[in-house]
Amino acid sequence: MSKQGKLWEGRQGDTDAAADDFNSSIKIDSRMYREDIAGSIAHAAMLGEKGIISREYSEKIIDGLSGILDDINSGRLEIDPNAEDIHTFIEGELTARTGDAGRSLHTARSRNDQVALDTRLYLVSKTDETIAAARDVMRALVDKAESCRGYVAPGYTHLQRAQPISFAHQLLAYAWMLSRDVDRLKDAERRMKVSPLGACALAGTGYDIDRFMTAKSLGFERPAENSIDAVSDRDFVIECASVLAVLMMHLSRLSEELIMWSSWEFHFVEISDAYTTGSSIMPQKKNPDMAELIRGKTGRVYGNLMTLLTLMKGIPLAYNKDMQEDKEAIFDSFDTALACLGIAAPMISTMKINEGAMKKAASEGFINATDLADYLTLRGLPFRTAYKLVGEIVAECVSGGFVLETFPLERYREKSELFDTDLYSYIEMSACMQRRTSYGGASPASVDVQIKKLREMLDE
Repeated sequence: MSKQGKLWEGRQGDTDAAADDFNSSIKIDSRMYREDIAGSIAHAAMLGEKGIISREYSEKIIDGLSGILDDINSGRLEIDPNAEDIHTFIEGELTARTGDAGRSLHTARSRNDQVALDTRLYLVSKTDETIAAARDVMRALVDKAESCRGYVAPGYTHLQRAQPISFAHQLLAYAWMLSRDVDRLKDAERRMKVSPLGACALAGTGYDIDRFMTAKSLGFERPAENSIDAVSDRDFVIECASVLAVLMMHLSRLSEELIMWSSWEFHFVEISDAYTTGSSIMPQKKNPDMAELIRGKTGRVYGNLMTLLTLMKGIPLAYNKDMQEDKEAIFDSFDTALACLGIAAPMISTMKINEGAMKKAASEGFINATDLADYLTLRGLPFRTAYKLVGEIVAECVSGGFVLETFPLERYREKSELFDTDLYSYIEMSACMQRRTSYGGASPASVDVQIKKLREMLDE
């Protein structure tokens, strides 16, 4: 491995050692070595094809870069932590191996378009990885929902018991949230696949390059239309950070529910020992630490989004060194989201569901009161009148220690002659849940439709 010089040597003398360390980004951007090599191979192939450099030099560069990639992957070559950045390291290593051929690689290219290209390529890869991980969590939710499609549970508003639902319906709500996250990631990726290569520092180049050739060879849809925008744009980084923040918000809400559901106060689910911890002093404790960490790590992803927005808000065109700070924030957002998704999928798959606890909770909160009002409405009473009457019955139940299912028929009939013996079967919890067959409703029939649609999406 050769001693690395600076790509900008020649104009000025040595910089201070502390300044070199402050300026260096190798600790962050070294993870983009594959993308840097792929971009350089595409660039070298285009330079050779267009006759800007000789075919011999082009082939030497491509062979040399391929060898560097193999050596880094195998561990035979270590990335120099003292290099200014990954671009400097790879070009220096290439020059050491190929001489003047390596010195020709940077023809018609700048580090400005090079780093923009590497970042886009890397984020496309991480986006694909995140989509796959989000789909794993969706699949875990769908599988778990299918296993409990007929379980009655209380649905909540304001964290107060509201109406009877299928517990599967609640789980599938999160699957649908994640499906939107996947759509947003795909949409963001479409805008990422625009190549900045060939924009050079900001103004393009006088060489007869073929930007469409390099864009196509790298899997991009097209080259960027404006060379200044190509090197100064970080919208794609901010968009990824925004999508990941929304995704983490969804995981955090799910984690909050898992934390509540696994408490003794709810006891709706039991999280596997593999995803909980104990207490150093209280031997009975089983703490949902993984869910709590997902909830907590959401904050750092939000923070990264704000970092990026603040970073870019006052930067004049075109490239400025401030933009070096974009990678640490977005890399951390992807790393965090992927780690959380990787924990969430098996945590959901392995959790046990306590049907009895959910059914008991459903029976204690008067959550079939709307159904009782509907019973009267179907017999001709205006809904608002029925609503008021049922409210009075609930108040009497509370003071008398009844639930709607045990409130005596004669007392029902004192309120309205529309009540008959069939009211008890009408307000039975399972019946209430089964009736919610409107499109997207909480019934098992609706759950089956949702499961089918989600599985079709996952199988695409």
